[in-house]
Amino acid sequence: MKKKWFLLAGLLVSLLLAGVVSSFASSSPDGLDATARDGCTFNADDEITGGTCMLQQEQEHQLGDSPLADYGIRGIDNEFLSTAVAGVTGVLITFAVGGGLFWLARRREKEDA
Repeated sequence: MKKKWFLLAGLLVSLLLAGVVSSFASSSPDGLDATARDGCTFNADDEITGGTCMLQQEQEHQLGDSPLADYGIRGIDNEFLSTAVAGVTGVLITFAVGGGLFWLARRREKEDA
């Protein structure tokens, strides 16, 4: 019974973080983005104007048109709501896949015994 409460509490905290706190994340480039920008110069619109950097080799991602691309939900115009729904959806999918894999592993372990 304690395991269920622990898992439920973990899920609720994850949902809260994904749905609310994620909207306050920094929009500044992270370590990889900052490294990819090293060596180039940018204008006010954040377009490359000179230099040489990894970012010049950037291509459109194959899943760039997917419903959950760019930390949001396509079709939801409110940025806060879009980010929150995408975060909650990601947590639920991850929890379901992880829980399913643990359930299968535990079930297989019982069958082997």
